Amino acid sequence: MNVSVIIPALDEHAGIGAAIDRARGGGASEVIVVDGGSVDGTAAAAEKHGARVIETLPGRGRQMNAGAAVATGDVLLFLHADTTLPAAYAGHVARILARPGVVAGAFELRIDAPHRALRLVEASANRRSRWLGMPYGDQAIFLPAATFHQIGGYSEADAMEDFAIVRSLRRLGRVSIAPAHVTTSARRWLACGIWRTTLLNQVCVAAWFAGVSGRRIARWRRCGEPIRPTAPAAVPQYR
Repeated sequence: MNVSVIIPALDEHAGIGAAIDRARGGGASEVIVVDGGSVDGTAAAAEKHGARVIETLPGRGRQMNAGAAVATGDVLLFLHADTTLPAAYAGHVARILARPGVVAGAFELRIDAPHRALRLVEASANRRSRWLGMPYGDQAIFLPAATFHQIGGYSEADAMEDFAIVRSLRRLGRVSIAPAHVTTSARRWLACGIWRTTLLNQVCVAAWFAGVSGRRIARWRRCGEPIRPTAPAAVPQYR
């Protein structure tokens, strides 16, 4: 089994190296960083750590689709740039996808800050994932490349791409959770407030079901994102 790890990134210079190093060390056949027009040196840092870098227009769904289009692995794993995988994660991926009826998987969630409220957030996310088969993107969703292309990849509607693809996958079979955790940055919860962020996540889900546009939902979720210097629009480019 060859695992292609695809990391969409936008101004993630500070943490991209750790994400790549863990992905390479845990069994990836390749790591592809899809940069959405960073102005902080993210692309150069990613290349320094051994990733293949693709530059494209911003938008997480668009970036992940671009990475999948050039990936060579028979399994695709989509990793947020502020998240690190568990050690030897490729073994978990192989075991999960070998289960009868399983079409995709993800990992349990751990948030890297020592707040008691975040332990409740983790517990809630992990229960939802196991009981409902509904992991979110920060849990490193993985699936066979053939299945990804069969369902048409990620939505490029600016927000809720992870929620949409998991719902599509559940129509094909089970989405299973590996008995190991990814560790994701607490920056958004800490910047926006833990309970406010948790409530906002649920509001975004309800809005998606109500037909609110992805662009509007994306605006609601901008709290906690890095402030970007002004830069010209990115031009799609491959390295």
